[in-house]
Amino acid sequence: MAQDTHQEPDGEAILLARSRAGDKAAFGALAERYCSFAIGVAYRMTGNSQMAEDLAQEAFIKAWRKLPQFRGDCSFRVWLGRIVTNTTLDYLRRQNPEQPLDEGILPAPPAAEAPLHRIEQEEMRQLVRQAVLSLPAQCRIALILREYEGLSYREISETLGIPMGTVMSRLHYARRLLRERLAPLLEIPVHAPGGKEEDASEP
Repeated sequence: MAQDTHQEPDGEAILLARSRAGDKAAFGALAERYCSFAIGVAYRMTGNSQMAEDLAQEAFIKAWRKLPQFRGDCSFRVWLGRIVTNTTLDYLRRQNPEQPLDEGILPAPPAAEAPLHRIEQEEMRQLVRQAVLSLPAQCRIALILREYEGLSYREISETLGIPMGTVMSRLHYARRLLRERLAPLLEIPVHAPGGKEEDASEP
Protein backbone atom coordinates (compact mmCIF):
# COMPACT_ATOMS: atom_id res chain seq x y z
CA MET A 1 0.00 0.00 0.00
CA ALA A 2 1.39 3.42 -0.92
CA GLN A 3 2.33 5.71 1.94
CA ASP A 4 -0.14 8.33 3.06
CA THR A 5 0.06 11.57 1.08
CA HIS A 6 1.04 13.71 4.07
CA GLN A 7 3.06 11.19 6.04
CA GLU A 8 6.83 11.66 5.73
CA PRO A 9 9.44 8.97 6.51
CA ASP A 10 11.41 9.30 9.73
CA GLY A 11 13.67 12.35 9.78
CA GLU A 12 12.42 13.69 6.47
CA ALA A 13 10.74 16.75 7.98
CA ILE A 14 14.08 17.74 9.51
CA LEU A 15 15.91 17.25 6.23
CA LEU A 16 13.25 19.31 4.45
CA ALA A 17 13.49 22.14 6.97
CA ARG A 18 17.28 22.19 6.72
CA SER A 19 17.14 22.02 2.93
CA ARG A 20 14.73 24.94 2.73
CA ALA A 21 17.16 26.87 4.90
CA GLY A 22 19.82 26.36 2.24
CA ASP A 23 21.56 23.24 3.59
CA LYS A 24 22.82 21.46 0.45
CA ALA A 25 24.01 18.45 2.45
CA ALA A 26 20.50 17.92 3.82
CA PHE A 27 19.05 18.16 0.32
CA GLY A 28 21.69 15.70 -0.84
CA ALA A 29 20.39 13.25 1.75
CA LEU A 30 16.85 13.75 0.44
CA ALA A 31 18.04 13.24 -3.12
CA GLU A 32 19.76 10.01 -2.10
CA ARG A 33 16.52 8.74 -0.56
CA TYR A 34 14.54 9.35 -3.73
CA CYS A 35 17.19 8.78 -6.39
CA SER A 36 15.91 5.31 -7.32
CA PHE A 37 12.33 6.59 -7.43
CA ALA A 38 13.21 9.49 -9.76
CA ILE A 39 15.36 7.39 -12.08
CA GLY A 40 12.77 4.60 -12.11
CA VAL A 41 9.97 6.90 -13.25
CA ALA A 42 12.12 8.51 -15.95
CA TYR A 43 13.46 5.15 -17.12
CA ARG A 44 10.08 3.51 -17.46
CA MET A 45 8.84 6.56 -19.36
CA THR A 46 11.77 6.67 -21.80
CA GLY A 47 13.22 3.14 -21.88
CA ASN A 48 16.71 4.67 -21.83
CA SER A 49 18.79 4.29 -18.65
CA GLN A 50 21.34 7.02 -19.39
CA MET A 51 18.64 9.51 -20.29
CA ALA A 52 16.71 8.53 -17.17
CA GLU A 53 19.72 9.42 -15.01
CA ASP A 54 20.11 12.74 -16.81
CA LEU A 55 16.42 13.56 -16.43
CA ALA A 56 16.47 12.61 -12.74
CA GLN A 57 19.49 14.85 -12.18
CA GLU A 58 17.72 17.70 -14.00
CA ALA A 59 14.63 17.13 -11.85
CA PHE A 60 16.65 17.29 -8.62
CA ILE A 61 18.26 20.55 -9.75
CA LYS A 62 14.79 21.98 -10.42
CA ALA A 63 13.57 20.68 -7.05
CA TRP A 64 16.44 22.42 -5.25
CA ARG A 65 15.69 25.70 -7.01
CA LYS A 66 11.95 25.41 -6.40
CA LEU A 67 12.22 24.18 -2.81
CA PRO A 68 11.15 27.56 -1.32
CA GLN A 69 7.85 27.07 -3.20
CA PHE A 70 7.18 23.69 -1.55
CA ARG A 71 4.36 24.32 0.94
CA GLY A 72 4.05 20.82 2.37
CA ASP A 73 0.46 20.34 1.16
CA CYS A 74 1.57 16.96 -0.22
CA SER A 75 4.44 14.61 0.52
CA PHE A 76 7.91 15.45 -0.78
CA ARG A 77 7.77 12.24 -2.82
CA VAL A 78 4.61 13.38 -4.61
CA TRP A 79 6.04 16.87 -5.17
CA LEU A 80 9.29 15.45 -6.53
CA GLY A 81 7.34 12.98 -8.66
CA ARG A 82 5.49 15.92 -10.22
CA ILE A 83 8.80 17.54 -11.18
CA VAL A 84 10.28 14.30 -12.53
CA THR A 85 7.11 13.61 -14.52
CA ASN A 86 6.95 17.08 -16.04
CA THR A 87 10.67 17.04 -16.83
CA THR A 88 10.35 13.68 -18.58
CA LEU A 89 7.18 14.64 -20.45
CA ASP A 90 8.87 17.83 -21.66
CA TYR A 91 11.74 15.72 -22.95
CA LEU A 92 9.39 13.27 -24.69
CA ARG A 93 7.53 16.12 -26.39
CA ARG A 94 10.82 17.20 -27.96
CA GLN A 95 11.74 13.71 -29.12
CA ASN A 96 10.51 11.00 -31.42
CA PRO A 97 7.91 8.93 -29.49
CA GLU A 98 9.85 5.76 -30.38
CA GLN A 99 12.60 5.76 -27.78
CA PRO A 100 15.41 3.14 -27.99
CA LEU A 101 15.32 0.35 -25.44
CA ASP A 102 18.42 -0.52 -23.45
CA GLU A 103 19.75 -4.04 -23.48
CA GLY A 104 20.89 -5.86 -20.39
CA ILE A 105 18.68 -3.91 -17.99
CA LEU A 106 16.27 -6.73 -17.13
CA PRO A 107 16.73 -8.42 -13.74
CA ALA A 108 18.74 -11.61 -14.01
CA PRO A 109 16.72 -14.79 -13.37
CA PRO A 110 17.91 -17.38 -10.81
CA ALA A 111 21.01 -19.24 -11.98
CA ALA A 112 19.25 -22.59 -11.70
CA GLU A 113 16.76 -21.73 -14.44
CA ALA A 114 17.21 -23.49 -17.76
CA PRO A 115 18.65 -21.32 -20.60
CA LEU A 116 15.46 -21.66 -22.66
CA HIS A 117 13.34 -20.49 -19.74
CA ARG A 118 15.65 -17.51 -19.20
CA ILE A 119 15.28 -16.53 -22.84
CA GLU A 120 11.49 -16.83 -22.65
CA GLN A 121 11.38 -14.73 -19.49
CA GLU A 122 13.56 -12.02 -21.02
CA GLU A 123 11.53 -11.99 -24.22
CA MET A 124 8.32 -11.60 -22.22
CA ARG A 125 9.77 -8.74 -20.19
CA GLN A 126 10.89 -7.04 -23.39
CA LEU A 127 7.40 -7.42 -24.87
CA VAL A 128 5.81 -5.87 -21.79
CA ARG A 129 8.36 -3.03 -21.71
CA GLN A 130 7.83 -2.26 -25.38
CA ALA A 131 4.06 -2.33 -24.90
CA VAL A 132 4.30 0.08 -21.95
CA LEU A 133 6.58 2.40 -23.94
CA SER A 134 4.09 2.38 -26.82
CA LEU A 135 1.30 3.79 -24.64
CA PRO A 136 0.36 7.48 -24.97
CA ALA A 137 2.60 9.43 -22.61
CA GLN A 138 -0.17 10.64 -20.28
CA CYS A 139 -1.56 7.12 -19.83
CA ARG A 140 1.92 5.63 -19.57
CA ILE A 141 2.96 7.83 -16.65
CA ALA A 142 -0.29 7.11 -14.77
CA LEU A 143 0.29 3.37 -15.20
CA ILE A 144 3.94 3.63 -14.15
CA LEU A 145 3.14 5.62 -11.01
CA ARG A 146 0.43 3.13 -10.04
CA GLU A 147 1.84 -0.26 -11.03
CA TYR A 148 5.59 0.29 -10.67
CA GLU A 149 5.89 3.00 -8.01
CA GLY A 150 2.83 2.04 -5.94
CA LEU A 151 1.28 5.50 -5.67
CA SER A 152 -2.37 5.73 -4.64
CA TYR A 153 -4.98 7.32 -6.88
CA ARG A 154 -4.84 10.44 -4.72
CA GLU A 155 -1.05 10.65 -4.98
CA ILE A 156 -1.19 10.20 -8.76
CA SER A 157 -3.86 12.90 -8.92
CA GLU A 158 -1.64 15.28 -6.95
CA THR A 159 1.49 14.33 -8.90
CA LEU A 160 -0.09 14.88 -12.31
CA GLY A 161 -2.39 17.71 -11.26
CA ILE A 162 -5.52 16.00 -12.60
CA PRO A 163 -8.81 14.86 -10.99
CA MET A 164 -8.95 11.34 -9.56
CA GLY A 165 -11.62 10.47 -12.10
CA THR A 166 -9.17 11.29 -14.88
CA VAL A 167 -6.53 9.14 -13.17
CA MET A 168 -8.91 6.16 -13.18
CA SER A 169 -9.88 6.80 -16.80
CA ARG A 170 -6.25 6.90 -17.91
CA LEU A 171 -5.40 3.75 -15.98
CA HIS A 172 -8.38 1.92 -17.44
CA TYR A 173 -7.43 3.02 -20.96
CA ALA A 174 -3.76 2.09 -20.44
CA ARG A 175 -4.61 -1.39 -19.16
CA ARG A 176 -7.03 -1.97 -22.03
CA LEU A 177 -4.39 -0.95 -24.59
CA LEU A 178 -1.83 -3.23 -22.94
CA ARG A 179 -4.21 -6.18 -23.09
CA GLU A 180 -4.97 -5.50 -26.75
CA ARG A 181 -1.31 -5.15 -27.72
CA LEU A 182 -0.02 -8.09 -25.70
CA ALA A 183 -2.86 -10.49 -26.44
CA PRO A 184 -1.68 -11.60 -29.92
CA LEU A 185 1.93 -11.85 -28.74
CA LEU A 186 1.32 -13.77 -25.52
CA GLU A 187 -1.75 -15.67 -26.76
CA ILE A 188 -4.06 -14.32 -24.06
CA PRO A 189 -7.66 -13.18 -24.50
CA VAL A 190 -8.15 -9.43 -24.99
CA HIS A 191 -10.92 -9.41 -22.38
CA ALA A 192 -9.67 -11.75 -19.68
CA PRO A 193 -12.58 -13.53 -17.98
CA GLY A 194 -13.05 -12.89 -14.32
CA GLY A 195 -10.78 -9.85 -14.32
CA LYS A 196 -11.92 -6.81 -12.41
CA GLU A 197 -10.81 -3.23 -12.19
CA GLU A 198 -9.57 -1.81 -8.92
CA ASP A 199 -12.13 -0.38 -6.57
CA ALA A 200 -12.74 3.20 -7.66
CA SER A 201 -13.09 4.16 -4.01
CA GLU A 202 -9.42 3.32 -3.32
CA PRO A 203 -7.71 6.49 -2.05
